[in-house]
Amino acid sequence: MAAWILDKERIVAGAGFNRWLVPPAALAIHLCIGMAYGFSVFWLPLSKALGIKESIKCGPEVGFFQELFVTGCDWKISTLGWMYTLFFVFLGLAAAIWGGWLERVGPRKAGVVAAVCWCGGLVISAIGISLHQFWMMIIGSGVIGGIGLGLGYISPVSTLIKWFPDRRGMATGMAIMGFGGGAMIGAPLAAALMKNFATATDVGVAPTFLVMAAIYFVFMIGGAFGYRIPATGWKPAGWTPPATLADNAMITQRHVNVKRVWGIPQFWLVWIVLTMNVSAGIGVIGMASPMLQEVFGGSLIGVAKRFGELDKTQLTAIAGIAAGFAALLSLFNIAGRFFWASLSDKLGRKTTYTVFFVLGGILYASIPGSAAAGSTLLFVAAVCIILSMYGGGFATVPAYLADLFGTQNVGAIHGRLLTAWSTAGILGPVIVNYMREYQLGLGLPRAQVYNQTMYILVGLLVVGLICNLMIRPVADKWFMSDEELAEERRLAHERASSAEAVDARVDARVDDAPTPVLKVWLAWAAVGLPLAWGIYQTLVSAVKFFH
Repeated sequence: MAAWILDKERIVAGAGFNRWLVPPAALAIHLCIGMAYGFSVFWLPLSKALGIKESIKCGPEVGFFQELFVTGCDWKISTLGWMYTLFFVFLGLAAAIWGGWLERVGPRKAGVVAAVCWCGGLVISAIGISLHQFWMMIIGSGVIGGIGLGLGYISPVSTLIKWFPDRRGMATGMAIMGFGGGAMIGAPLAAALMKNFATATDVGVAPTFLVMAAIYFVFMIGGAFGYRIPATGWKPAGWTPPATLADNAMITQRHVNVKRVWGIPQFWLVWIVLTMNVSAGIGVIGMASPMLQEVFGGSLIGVAKRFGELDKTQLTAIAGIAAGFAALLSLFNIAGRFFWASLSDKLGRKTTYTVFFVLGGILYASIPGSAAAGSTLLFVAAVCIILSMYGGGFATVPAYLADLFGTQNVGAIHGRLLTAWSTAGILGPVIVNYMREYQLGLGLPRAQVYNQTMYILVGLLVVGLICNLMIRPVADKWFMSDEELAEERRLAHERASSAEAVDARVDARVDDAPTPVLKVWLAWAAVGLPLAWGIYQTLVSAVKFFH
């Protein structure tokens, strides 16, 4: 029965289905897996899982591999951070490896597998915490959870693009906005749960994992079962492809097979474009909070002292302001995903990325100047806009791929492109961290150690700009012939209409009648209310910065 319900041909939408039910289904999954961004909320409690009040430090003879199995001392925060690294490594790998499978089995089955992996990984991690076995957390959340991240991340991309050919950027922006906003909901929820479950002998992380796994499973399964796919060739009523868009030549009506994409120059140019944009953005995310504190020091609290001259109380005060700054950045990250992706429907994808690189380069280059002038306002404004374009790059790139390579395999192609994310996740932090250490080693004041780094990040954006300007329409030889496209659609179990689906299918009978407006509102409320709560919690934190 379960396999029957998950079959792709059984989720072809009927004539009365409202396409606005699909974005909340995608958000339901992305808001859950987006908690990957907020996992750092667990690091401090887990570093005291045994000691409770203070960490029980391991001896010098205990290295990383011994920490995987040790039960007599607490894990270091640096060790726990490997889970975060593995999230995004396996996200990229899973998306690249199983993207083609997803296109053929459909978003519902992929969404269910993503839910089982992500939530099952949390359960395995909870057991690992209880047994104090870090290897179980690595396998559970890092590997299995990371696979769930990859499948969940790309599961709605192809579907949304097919439902919204008139608003590709906006549609993918809505879903990927959810991934950026997942930590807004998950982090304060996790903090509240840990506080509730904490006892004199338990920091409360294991039961928190179990409760969140249950909540996430309900939402992700609900999202997976909310997916519908349009009949082949479906278009919104009254819509025809625009003929006057400035870069309409970049938008193909044909389709590239994912198996050929590795050999297409445009794919690698987009890959570099995303890598450069994300590397620079991650570089800023990773150092935004310490950079604010070290550059402006005591001026953040009205004290005329440098960072190294502050006492413990003053350092605590500016750390609170920096936390508010981080919350403000997360708001711009999530808003940028929707804003820039929607704007790309008007400007075109190539133009939008050109704006990212030109405006971004100017803003990165301005940071040393605003820091030297002591202008907190200019510094914060620049970083906030940079973070909006970081998120916007993620949200815009699926539509860019659909424009260049067609919609038939765009989910699978997007999956392969996400290896750029994995690469950037290493490149950006390495550049920033090593340059910072190098500058400190030369004896530069803390307020100046970031200047050279900013200029290096500008260099990355210049590389991205050049690659973006080099992108041209894909040559005819790379597209599938009519026969190849027909075979691909057969393998993908596509139907020309819902009437061609199996007669016993339940979903189409429901979809044939017009979707009640109340159902659409309820679907949006189910994801909108938690997101609104998360944004409120983030705003409360952000207010600390302005105080």
